[in-house]
Amino acid sequence: MLDVTITVNGIPQTHTVEPRTLLVHFLREDCGLKGTNVGCDTTQCGCCTVHLDGRSVKSCTVLAVQADGSEVRTIEGIGTADDMHPMQEAFRRHHALQCGYCTPGMVMQAIDIVRQGLGEDEAAIRHALEGNLCRCTGYQNIVDAILDVAAHQAASCHMDGAPR
Repeated sequence: MLDVTITVNGIPQTHTVEPRTLLVHFLREDCGLKGTNVGCDTTQCGCCTVHLDGRSVKSCTVLAVQADGSEVRTIEGIGTADDMHPMQEAFRRHHALQCGYCTPGMVMQAIDIVRQGLGEDEAAIRHALEGNLCRCTGYQNIVDAILDVAAHQAASCHMDGAPR
């Protein structure tokens, strides 16, 4: 057993875990954050996507001990029902969800797509979403939501990227 400290959604979380504990299980079982879903445990579905030190990762492929000392942002850490993240709002507005199981991971991946500057090109968005599976929406509404957020982000920044 090992003590692992990960800053999750801005709060340091220290828990004693087995060395084989996956980050997704650390988040769900030790931190009590159920928004990060377990879909496959084989890195194929993307339901467990979170941000690790600012980049999206599938938390079923990262050991908690590998994330020791890192910062993790989960779906619970990006917005609330009363103050949604722009991507959450865009998913709602474009009806980019149906059953909702893949939605937390899809939103986290979508945020990273925009962060990488890929959100204004539909083909690039589709390519970047290849590791996140949705069996309900057919993806077009998800792509539309990402395009929407990227367009609003571009419209609110100067050429140098600074907010207006």
